Amino acid sequence: MRKPIIAGNWKMNKSRDEALQFIYNVNMKVPSSEFVDSVVCAQSPILRDLVKRQGDSLRVGAQTMHYLDNGAFTGEISAPLLESIGVTYVVLGHSERRAYYNETDTDVNKKIHQAFRYGLTPILCVGESLEIREAGTTDPYIKDQVVAALKGLGTEQIKALVIAYEPIWAIGTGKTATSEMANDTIRAIRGVVKGLYNDETAEAMRIQYGGSVKPANIDELLSMSDIDGALVGGASLDAESFLALVNAAVKK
Repeated sequence: MRKPIIAGNWKMNKSRDEALQFIYNVNMKVPSSEFVDSVVCAQSPILRDLVKRQGDSLRVGAQTMHYLDNGAFTGEISAPLLESIGVTYVVLGHSERRAYYNETDTDVNKKIHQAFRYGLTPILCVGESLEIREAGTTDPYIKDQVVAALKGLGTEQIKALVIAYEPIWAIGTGKTATSEMANDTIRAIRGVVKGLYNDETAEAMRIQYGGSVKPANIDELLSMSDIDGALVGGASLDAESFLALVNAAVKK
């Protein structure tokens, strides 16, 4: 059994006070990490504040990082810094980073390798546009993303990696892929990993769904065979909503 993982991607939201209030509200209520991994990914200036206050069953993640240790990269954040302040997860290759900051598959691959060098668990985002979905080329498009992102990784790294399938057309739009559509694509992603590595590795790796996930649809999504959790945007900003999502994952 793969342990489910619910990760909240707060994006550019929450002040320090709002973020701390969230942590205080969920720390004693979030289910045990024995049953579900619960993660919140916040803006970099407040990461240390959140790590210092995280409970035993809540972990903190970053929303991006650079693939080099240091250098003249104004505004970036490094993996060694994230490791030094106790961050344990990092979202990489999110569609917004790819679209707005021109991140390529090669960049994402470098970042994944860098994350593992510093003991960070990467959450790799892949997903297609509406045009690609309507053209019927979703599976080959995402296969190319996955193959490029995983280049050079060993089997133990693949087992530790988390992939988040996020159809771009469903992020923040209120539209959600049907649970069957999401599961079919996630099963195809697992098939790509089987082809690159082996059955055991692919079956051990966790794959989330992301794209307008909320308490109203989380049960149906998690009932699918290959969906191991969710990468959640807006619904993760409210403490009660986030708790509803992680509690739903326990039932999986």
